[in-house]
Amino acid sequence: METTAKTTGRPETAGKTVVLAAVCLAGLMMPLSFTGPAVATPAIARELGGSPVALAWVVNAFVLAFGSFVLAAGTLADRYGRKRIFRLGVQGFTLLSAVTAFAPDLILLDLLRGAQGVAAAMAMAGGAASLAQEFDGPARTRAFSLLGTTFGVGLAFGPIWSGLLIEHFGWRAIFLSGTGIGLLVLLAGVPRMRETRDPDARDIDGWGTSTFTAALCLLIFGIVTGPQYGWTSPAVLTLLGGSVALLAAFVAIEQRQARPMLDLSLFRYPRFLGVQLLPLATAVCFVVLLILLPIGFIGVEGYSEVQAGLMMIPLSLPMAVVPFLAGLLARRYSPGILSAAGLVVAAAGLLWLAAIPLGHQSTAIVWPMLLIGMGTGLPWGLMDDLSVSVVPKERAGMATGIFSTMRLAGEAVALAAAAALLLALTQSGLAHALHEPRAVAAIPAIANDMAAGALEHAAAQLGGDGRALLVAVYADAFRSLLLVLAALTLAGALAAWLLLRPGAYRAGALTQRDPAPASTGGPTT
Repeated sequence: METTAKTTGRPETAGKTVVLAAVCLAGLMMPLSFTGPAVATPAIARELGGSPVALAWVVNAFVLAFGSFVLAAGTLADRYGRKRIFRLGVQGFTLLSAVTAFAPDLILLDLLRGAQGVAAAMAMAGGAASLAQEFDGPARTRAFSLLGTTFGVGLAFGPIWSGLLIEHFGWRAIFLSGTGIGLLVLLAGVPRMRETRDPDARDIDGWGTSTFTAALCLLIFGIVTGPQYGWTSPAVLTLLGGSVALLAAFVAIEQRQARPMLDLSLFRYPRFLGVQLLPLATAVCFVVLLILLPIGFIGVEGYSEVQAGLMMIPLSLPMAVVPFLAGLLARRYSPGILSAAGLVVAAAGLLWLAAIPLGHQSTAIVWPMLLIGMGTGLPWGLMDDLSVSVVPKERAGMATGIFSTMRLAGEAVALAAAAALLLALTQSGLAHALHEPRAVAAIPAIANDMAAGALEHAAAQLGGDGRALLVAVYADAFRSLLLVLAALTLAGALAAWLLLRPGAYRAGALTQRDPAPASTGGPTT
């Protein structure tokens, strides 16, 4: 729903261009903050040490905080001003990036990454809402397409950029580069923005935000620690049970709210539900590899950080092109068919990748990675627009907020689950391969080193031909993980076809006669 804007003078066309550039630069910081630490994980482990659980939170903390807070950030932007929240978000992100670069230990690094995620949510919610106020009609579509392309560029070149920084300046330079971009946005872009707000905006849903965030934290922490302590251990069961209880509390709170943060009634509609499943499917077939592959390239294959970044380009480069092509194809083919076809292609790439043995620095993996990236690009280019188009205009803001939350939260859960499964498979493989009592006792520590990409340290605990054995175990575990990811991706393709096909569109789409909530949350896009 387009809000009534309180403005202070309309900028000229050149001013609009500067605002668009500022928001896109802020958008570029997000994928760099996502992919950079993944490439840096082995380097971080070498310097700061830490278990796979703690290292996983270098990525998970950022994604979780971003996904949990984006709805609340949209509400704050509508109430207190889009420019103000964007400025505060960029300021916080810039400062936290500088502080993170000097983190003395892993625990503080993880905490700072979570704070970065909150600041990033404020920046993106305020920035997207500001674009929606600056541009109208086709110009708005082009502006958001450019923002999406910026994300694709960040994903495509983030790994190689991070690798170059690590090789020449160390992993801490990745966070300092975020500081540099943030300063550029603050100095060149923010002063040209105008302030807008929604005079009818509601207060933030504090209880809903708190219970939802706590539920996600407990769920992800339970998944990550499951292989460490056992899935039936009291600690893990308490974490998972607490997550379910808090999620139930969140649903109860939202159902009683006159103006809920999440309008849960939207999930009754098949097509809206299908849109929410798309980011889960792309997280499984693409985002998981974006994080886990660099660790394997560096720790198992023996590539340098720069080489690992170069090896990631076939996977991520299609994201700078295919989403745009998907928008063109959507003029002739239904989004459900395109999304399902793309996911089938991605699943085929995963199966192809599973057939290529790891540990030999084979360039043959380039082709299945390219296929995965191309397949994922089809639903990736459609789902942002679908998140709004499947609901009436008056519900667009809330629909965008729900989709952003599902996307980031789903990615966090998928990453945690995939990392936990890989660790469990590695532990199982080591249990079958090792028989000497001292080696068997060291299996948890060895598996932890392997998950963190510290294969040399793990091999030192075995001696002799230990490295060759560990590479074989890791290759089998990763192959099994890829088969699971392929099966889940095919399930996502089937769901997309069933829920988003033309028949589901007519039967399940919302109509203007549907009752709309009194107000919408999240940024207007």
